[in-house]
Amino acid sequence: HSATMFLLVLSLLVSGSQASHFLGTMMTYYPGETQTNGSVSVILRYKQNFVECSQSVTWNCEGNCGSWTRMLPLTKVEEVSGEWCQTEGVITHQLPNNTGFQTKLDGGAWINNILNRIVNWRAVAAVELRNRSDIGKPNTSPQTTILPALRVPVNCPRTINLLAFDPDGDEVKCRYGNATDSECNPCDPPPVLNVSSQSCSLTFSSSVSNTSS
Repeated sequence: HSATMFLLVLSLLVSGSQASHFLGTMMTYYPGETQTNGSVSVILRYKQNFVECSQSVTWNCEGNCGSWTRMLPLTKVEEVSGEWCQTEGVITHQLPNNTGFQTKLDGGAWINNILNRIVNWRAVAAVELRNRSDIGKPNTSPQTTILPALRVPVNCPRTINLLAFDPDGDEVKCRYGNATDSECNPCDPPPVLNVSSQSCSLTFSSSVSNTSS
């Protein structure tokens, strides 16, 4: 088994870029108990980064969504006034069976003045709750954290480790968003960034002034 994470987890701001308001998101899920009637619970934990703490976007569920309860409303984790605010929330779904579902977060207010011209974005979490044949229990999603906006001086190469791992021991790979799945528009990788699929690291290298990514 392997799991892939696409890169809406990081906003790397180099001199000259400004954020419209959205700076990134992440979500992980944790299977709960299966009841005697076959119903299943699952806990979704997510973080969002925006310019202001008053800003937010709602995750939308598709498929076997069942009923849900917001266990933790969006709560501020960290803030640098006028630059970024990180919030987190927790949602519990009670499902009639272990059929999976998808939850999506999308919008169009990405970072202004970036070289690869992204204007729309989408984050998708595929929740799979059927028992796996290799471990005899439901899958647990890859784990990571979300970094606030990072400002990197031009001419200062840097590698950022995305700290991704999988509790089930699956191989985790990282990639850029995919236009085929409408994860971003357009999805051209920025010329100053390179993502390592195997190590889940992001390398910045540029000698161009006023570069944004």
